[in-house]
Amino acid sequence: MARQYTDDILYHYTDYQAFDGILREAQLRVNNILNMNDAAEMRLFMTGLCEAVISRLQQEGHRETAVAVQDFFETELQKEFYYSAYAACFSLYRDDAAQWERYGNKGRGVCIGFRGDLLQKMVRGVVSLQTVFYQDDMRSHELVEIFYTIARQTSGKLSDNSLAREAINTAWICSAAFKHPSFSSEREVRLVVSPFSKEYFDVKPCYHITMERIKKYYPLDLRKMCDRANCDLQDLISEIIIGPESTQSKAILQDYLNDHGLAFLADKVHLSDCPLRRSANE
Repeated sequence: MARQYTDDILYHYTDYQAFDGILREAQLRVNNILNMNDAAEMRLFMTGLCEAVISRLQQEGHRETAVAVQDFFETELQKEFYYSAYAACFSLYRDDAAQWERYGNKGRGVCIGFRGDLLQKMVRGVVSLQTVFYQDDMRSHELVEIFYTIARQTSGKLSDNSLAREAINTAWICSAAFKHPSFSSEREVRLVVSPFSKEYFDVKPCYHITMERIKKYYPLDLRKMCDRANCDLQDLISEIIIGPESTQSKAILQDYLNDHGLAFLADKVHLSDCPLRRSANE
């Protein structure tokens, strides 16, 4: 259902607080996709999928079935938060100005390069590594045919049909890998968790509390995940790039790594070559 990268370096742009958690605590946080920068996250795919199925049914004269499909999807979309996926986001772009500005604390943060082939080996169950697709027309997606067939073969309510319920779960999982085409310049890859399948996911949620709000996230244990791939952080992390507007000293960052048992990463620290300049009005 989702294309996967397995042999690229995936770049995670972040701030130094998150950097500390990833390296010193070996913890990768996945955050609620509904709180990310695309306001139509997940819903874009679900509404596009619904429209594609309804359009096909109406064109073939199955108007009552089309109404049943619309009712089914409208009910499911009301459960959006229950089906929320959580993700850690990466880009295929190294030392990229747009990524620094949007995700790297406006260039003042840091970027960590992860080996995509090892990340792929580390995921299992409800955790997956997914390439993001930038499209809002879902007519070519394979789930259109699946929902069409189920709808045509179902005489009662779709919500009572086990195949329809299985298909809608799959649709929600797929929805985490679709964004509006206007975000296509990001070339994003996501480590996605779909915790609503709780029988396959035993990580307890945590909450980050700020002065303004409470955020829910799931902490993934990188050491355990590395064990699954028969590797360690030294293998997983290819480089660390200090942001183009960061005041961080390379020497102090290397001291931080040495003093926290991460000396194997000290030689992987580089300064950004990106000529990003903040606005003079900041």
